[in-house]
Amino acid sequence: MDWVEVVGFVTGATCVWLATRQHVANFPVGMANNLVFVVLFWQTGILANAGLQVVYLLLGGLGWWWWVRGGPDAGRLPVRRTPRLVWPLALVCAAALTVTIALVLTRTAESAQPWADAVTTSLSLVAQVMMGRKWLGSWAVWIVTDVLLVALYVTLGLYLTAALYVLFLGLCVHGWRQWSRDLRATTDVARRADVDAAAPA
Repeated sequence: MDWVEVVGFVTGATCVWLATRQHVANFPVGMANNLVFVVLFWQTGILANAGLQVVYLLLGGLGWWWWVRGGPDAGRLPVRRTPRLVWPLALVCAAALTVTIALVLTRTAESAQPWADAVTTSLSLVAQVMMGRKWLGSWAVWIVTDVLLVALYVTLGLYLTAALYVLFLGLCVHGWRQWSRDLRATTDVARRADVDAAAPA
């Protein structure tokens, strides 16, 4: 355990907590966390997860813009249900990315855990894109990913980072519940507005 892992713990926990509250500051904090984890994961030998942090920086900027300007009339993006078509598409993308990344790592790099590295990287990318679109199902993908990452980090001796991802699991459950409540509230408001609009003057 060193200062890099400690800073990664603090910025990572703060980022996810802000995301559960739908606070847009989760993106700049998350981008700082990405830079820290590039160093940590590269030193540890999980190269796909290190490279993933660079992609996160780009997705963080995109998600930031989506949350602020991607909603109705270029306004704040609301929480939405995950479109049905997204699930099979996400599964196919995750599988294809996993195989591609694992083959690259196996043949050209020295990843400590190429297949575990690849599958967690792929799922994380899918989850991050879904979260950027504020789809409720993003939390389910994060939960699965975090369970796998806890196991990976424990095998690599990154115990503080593993503990961070256990914390992430709790935050993901909280985020799922919080976003579900917000979605229900938004749906109820829209339903009442439709009823009022349809009522005779």
